[in-house]
Amino acid sequence: MLTLASGLALTWPARARQDDQMFQARLIKLGAIEYRFRVFSPKGWTKRKKWPIILFLHGAGERGDDNMAQSKVGIGPAIARQQASFPFVVVLPQCPKNRWWTEPDMQTLALKALDEASSEFNGDPKRTYLTGLSMGGYGSWVMAANNPKRFAALAVICGGVRPPPRLNLPEAANRPELSGNPYGYVAAKIGKTPVWVFHGGADPLVPVSESRNMVEALKAAGGNVRYNEYEGVGHNSWDKAYAEPELFTWLLSHTKKRR
Repeated sequence: MLTLASGLALTWPARARQDDQMFQARLIKLGAIEYRFRVFSPKGWTKRKKWPIILFLHGAGERGDDNMAQSKVGIGPAIARQQASFPFVVVLPQCPKNRWWTEPDMQTLALKALDEASSEFNGDPKRTYLTGLSMGGYGSWVMAANNPKRFAALAVICGGVRPPPRLNLPEAANRPELSGNPYGYVAAKIGKTPVWVFHGGADPLVPVSESRNMVEALKAAGGNVRYNEYEGVGHNSWDKAYAEPELFTWLLSHTKKRR
């Protein structure tokens, strides 16, 4: 079975303590089921003002219930490199094992975590952003299409819309609305929401054509899109993407307009 894994992370006790301090643990309930997630709050956070807030959807390799793995790959290390000056509240839900971010209840889980964190940490609804990598990139495209008025900008990394044919997805993850012309469908729903797409040109797991097709569909729909394709880079394009000097200032430059 093909697995869109974003890497296995080793855990050391000292690093675990660091993560506990940097990423606060929180709990939500969906029906009778409890889900834990993590939140990063900026240095100097205060309830007296609104804060820009990012929802991060991790890759398949970080699925589970330890409420730690999702902070170790992708945006978590980027935050750690600039913790003292990172200006966003960041919400990091964790998708359970054998689930997929495009499943409706997993989308509900992530948005519920975002809602709870936005309320507690005074997130700014006009500066709410979405990013995801690999499996989380797939989830980001679907979430943005289903919630076109929610996010001020998107950063989608090595994701796609049409999963690789050999991937064994849960039945609920196969969205019927994505049959036919899925790229055009998603692009039309996203509209003019600014999007920055990243992909490795030598990605062996998620075909680079997925991002290319989405970029072309967004352009055809009159969207606001920019694209970085990293020549010779495999599936891990997230380290380069989250290290882009302009990425987080680019997100902050976008504020959701009234519609």
